[in-house]
Amino acid sequence: MSISNYFPIWDKLSREQRSKIEEVSTFRKVKGGTVLHDGSPNCLGMLLVRSGQLRAYILSEEGREITICRFLEMDICLFSASCVMPNMQFNICIEAEKDSEVWIIPACLYKNLIEESLPLANYSHSLISNHFSELMWLMEQIMWKSFDKRLADFLLEESSLEDSDSLKITHEKIANHMGTAREVVTRMLRYFQSEGMVKLTRGSVDLTDTKRLQALANA
Repeated sequence: MSISNYFPIWDKLSREQRSKIEEVSTFRKVKGGTVLHDGSPNCLGMLLVRSGQLRAYILSEEGREITICRFLEMDICLFSASCVMPNMQFNICIEAEKDSEVWIIPACLYKNLIEESLPLANYSHSLISNHFSELMWLMEQIMWKSFDKRLADFLLEESSLEDSDSLKITHEKIANHMGTAREVVTRMLRYFQSEGMVKLTRGSVDLTDTKRLQALANA
């Protein structure tokens, strides 16, 4: 898999531009839990996910986290390269949730390229639009959807990502994803357990009735 596979407009770039991207980009293997971008104004660059799973999240001054979106194989993340887009600044952190492999296109190079190439600039703007659509969707969920429905939806999403009904995840980690307190998560999970939808063990949540969870999430 090469960098060209990530860009549907690859053939619209000049040979020199394509060579620059391939020659200057760096390939990294990172362990799960590694913070690739800490939300600082420093611009890391564009991240291309070759394998693994990345998480974009906001960190409040009090240290509370909330996950914005995940990036899987063949996804592109621009949250770590906000400086390439005029008048945009993202205070968003990026971490590897699992052992991952990524290409990093340096911000300075990418900024020069989008100034030279209209197709690349348009494609980058479409990526940013998609990122903000996901962010707006999240805000709508937080504002208008009750926590029990959001938690059911989160558990089902995790089950799909892990391809398993047995989730090795702590209540603290769920709280970090959802931007709430651990006690709130624990209280709701215990309610789910009393209703027969999940089974709780230390460091694990087993989904025992996915149909009811799905019905709750969609209610």
